[in-house]
Amino acid sequence: MIGLSVLKIAYDALRANKLRSGLTLLGVIFGVTSVMTIISALEGMTGAIEEELNALGPSTFMVGKMMIAMSHEEFMEKIRRKPIEMADYEAIEDQCETCDKVSPRTFTSAELKYGANKMRDVGVMGGTHSFIDIVDFSVAQGRFHSSEDDFYRRRVVFIGDDVREEFFSGVDPLGKEMKIDGRRYTVIGVAKAQGSTFGESQDKFVIVPLSTFYNQYGARQRGLNMVIKANSVANLDYAMDEVRMILRTRRNVAYDKPDDFDMMTAESALDMFNQITKLFRMTLIGISSISLVVGGIVVMNIMMVSVTERRREIGIRRSLGARRSHILLQFLYESLLLTLGGGIIGIVLGFIIAKSLVGMIDMEISPSALAIFSGLFISTGTGLIFGIYPAMKASRLDPVKALSYE
Repeated sequence: MIGLSVLKIAYDALRANKLRSGLTLLGVIFGVTSVMTIISALEGMTGAIEEELNALGPSTFMVGKMMIAMSHEEFMEKIRRKPIEMADYEAIEDQCETCDKVSPRTFTSAELKYGANKMRDVGVMGGTHSFIDIVDFSVAQGRFHSSEDDFYRRRVVFIGDDVREEFFSGVDPLGKEMKIDGRRYTVIGVAKAQGSTFGESQDKFVIVPLSTFYNQYGARQRGLNMVIKANSVANLDYAMDEVRMILRTRRNVAYDKPDDFDMMTAESALDMFNQITKLFRMTLIGISSISLVVGGIVVMNIMMVSVTERRREIGIRRSLGARRSHILLQFLYESLLLTLGGGIIGIVLGFIIAKSLVGMIDMEISPSALAIFSGLFISTGTGLIFGIYPAMKASRLDPVKALSYE
């Protein structure tokens, strides 16, 4: 009951000084909003990338000449490596006992044409029929190409949703013929829309059988990368070890030399992304935290002024029986009410601003427990840290001197 009474006194004191309380609240709001905007935006982008990578599945990994490079020197070393070839794929498919499915693929960009409509710089992937069984890839219409399409080098194409929208809006695309760099292909399927990542559409692509791709573009100097699915999640590491051994043997890599190829799972790719962005995130949060510290200093300054102005009130309350702990709680409550109120408003504003920023690059975010908890923790911590000294100073005032204060 005493605690509730002290809380009511603190609330009434803040209401009695609306302008001062409002300005102090504004400083806290700016601080929490800036921190929350950064946290929410980064969390949203990380979540979107994680969702993209999870399409590989928990038992799947990628193998390629170069998956990622962390420095210019590393890039130059990897670019000189021998490309992955069809013979490597065939060896893995024949010899890897813990590999369930293996799909080689290669890429280029091309001009597409249907009637008078054209699309330039469209991603073209050549892959085998097993790709659809490895990657979490949904078919909206029709089908993916089959093993027969691979074998007979049929000119069939599986298209992304952007291509469907551009060429076949309002009509059934299946069975229609379109041109890829001047050669005719028959549309056999359409992928389910995937949206955008960092403003780049994930639906502007076509997929053709790998044999057909090689027939049109040639295999010379065109390296492959492979998507490989282990026969179980438990055997993922064994499958990766088998593939590593097969490739090192085929590529004549000495036992004391590192791999001359890269292997990556969805989990390792996400860890790599978090490593790359860790310093960037810490820098942004550190910079935005400066405004929160400034807000905290404003709270402390206002509370110190309030203690000085209300010495007589403190003396009267002490003379009527209020304990030091009651005075301490009163001023601490005032500080917490200001920072917690500013924190709640800052959380809402920060999320709205972050959603707008992330929306500019076609990503979606939703309120997360981490972001909300972080905002409440930061605002409450600010109130405690910057409010404790003024509260302690108020509680230690001599009642007699406080009563004589003019």
